[in-house]
Amino acid sequence: MRKLLTMTTVLTGLSLAGMAVAEDRDCTAPMANWQPRQAVQKMAEEKGWTVRRIKTDDGCYEIKGRDARGRRIEAKVDPATLAVVDMEYEDDDDDDKGRNAAKAAPAGTVAPPDNGLFKKGGAGVVVK
Repeated sequence: MRKLLTMTTVLTGLSLAGMAVAEDRDCTAPMANWQPRQAVQKMAEEKGWTVRRIKTDDGCYEIKGRDARGRRIEAKVDPATLAVVDMEYEDDDDDDKGRNAAKAAPAGTVAPPDNGLFKKGGAGVVVK
C-alpha cells in the first residue's frame, strides 16, 4: 500500500511539472544570439503591423501595436529566430475598463424598430 501511495505521489508531481512546462512560453536563447531591435521592427512591418513599443520580457521581445487589420496586439517573439511565440489580441473594452464602450448613435440617424411602440410624431407614453 505504501509503495502504491509513493508511486501515485510521484506520478502526480511529474504530471503537474509537465503542465507547468507546457504553459511556459519564455524564450531561452542566449543574448549572444539575439537579433537587434531593428530586425524585430522590420519583421513586424513586413507583417503589416504598426509597432508602438518593443521591450524585452521573460527572455523574449514583446511587441505592442496594431496588426494589419487595426486590432491591438501583444506579440512575444523569439529574439534569436524572430518566430512569434505567443500572440494576443487585446479588446478595447478589456484594456479601458469600459471607457470606450459602444456609444449610442446620434439622434435621428437610426430608425426606431417597427414594433408598434414607436409612432412618428406621437407623444411619448409612459407605461407603469
